[in-house]
Amino acid sequence: MGILNTLLRAATWWHGQTINTQLYTWRKGTKVGEDNQGNVFYRNADDSRRWVVFNGEVEASRVDPDWHGWLHHTFKEPPNEKPLAHKPWEKPHHENLTGTPQAYAPAGSLLRAQPVERRDYEAWSPE
Repeated sequence: MGILNTLLRAATWWHGQTINTQLYTWRKGTKVGEDNQGNVFYRNADDSRRWVVFNGEVEASRVDPDWHGWLHHTFKEPPNEKPLAHKPWEKPHHENLTGTPQAYAPAGSLLRAQPVERRDYEAWSPE
């Protein structure tokens, strides 16, 4: 299994950090913090580059808005040092589930496990 993981990391980016990212992180990265999903955030010495090493599947929508703002230099301080104020009506962040079995499917969708019979529609038929 160790050889297979090494080959996957060398050839693909969606199975976690690549070998080059791991080397760059080891050489130039300074750990800044970690989010509630276990993703680890880094920056280089002059703070010109910021990056994330995902814990598991590499999916950009798994980064919550606070850390996303820090990654894109919208906020100078990371959210673990200076948390953003949140409104009481804000919902918690969730990753994008499109294309997964957990994706939203409305009542009449064929993608639903058990489609609902529609009673509000009558098909037209020519006379």
